[in-house]
Amino acid sequence: MRLLLFTIPEQIMDILRIIKGISVVDIIDIGCVSVLFYFLYKFIKERRAGKLALGIFLLFVVQIFSVIADMYLLQYIMQNIFQVGIITIVILFQPEIRSVLEKVGTQPLKSLMSIGDTKANSSNIPHVIDEVVSAVCDLSETKTGALIVFERSTKLGDMILTGTVIDAEPVSFLIKNIFFNKAPMHDGAMIIRDGRIHAAGCLLPLSNNPDIIKDLGTRHRAGIGMSENSDALVIIVSEETGTISAAFEGELERGFGKEELTSLLRAKLMDDDSVDKKKFNLKTVKNVVKEIKHHDNIGKTNK
Repeated sequence: MRLLLFTIPEQIMDILRIIKGISVVDIIDIGCVSVLFYFLYKFIKERRAGKLALGIFLLFVVQIFSVIADMYLLQYIMQNIFQVGIITIVILFQPEIRSVLEKVGTQPLKSLMSIGDTKANSSNIPHVIDEVVSAVCDLSETKTGALIVFERSTKLGDMILTGTVIDAEPVSFLIKNIFFNKAPMHDGAMIIRDGRIHAAGCLLPLSNNPDIIKDLGTRHRAGIGMSENSDALVIIVSEETGTISAAFEGELERGFGKEELTSLLRAKLMDDDSVDKKKFNLKTVKNVVKEIKHHDNIGKTNK
């Protein structure tokens, strides 16, 4: 007890000495670093890079644990990984780093203040689903191509930057007007975030899956590619056949009707327990491609 009574005041005195030694420059330094980390957090959380940042953070945790626990083999492996860590980070975050530097270079203050800004809006998801399904079915009947992305936990800020921000309520007539074949944004993708049409005319990454044959055009490749790079749900309407397809986790399903599409969206976006989710295990691209090839061969034979 006597040792404890003497130890606590000494620790307090050490803390007070440190506080007294803090200068104005130190305060400014801490403030600048805090602001930098704040804007870095805002920037990363709205993009797919957020998942990469989380992975890097977990590697740091493993490194610290290996040091504390004296796990020499694991520590050796982690040290070798972090030796090339800076180069790896620059490569992984190259699109995001270039984007933010370009924005800051043109409008420094405005760009910094707008980094990561988003209007959180939890709209009525069933209403959104009904409007989207209605528009998609109408587009299917007129064979008007469409590409609609539902953002989920993976933020798609880097995709949004390639298009035009709209931030509008998703109503059927607006969706159909955006994908009208003479509209300026009809070739790009529409991204729905927090129950609102956040952006349109967006460019998506194309899939490099070798199983995709030429029968699936750029729109389908973009939809599959987006689902491979995120947990987004992508709805595709074929411009040639009017067929409604859905891509999720790199897998594709074709031939949706109104009821099936509504059930799929409820299962994936609302976690609706009343929907049989096993019914919507999307087929792999390879299987879908085989089916398309098979149907094409039948059609040629009938002709």
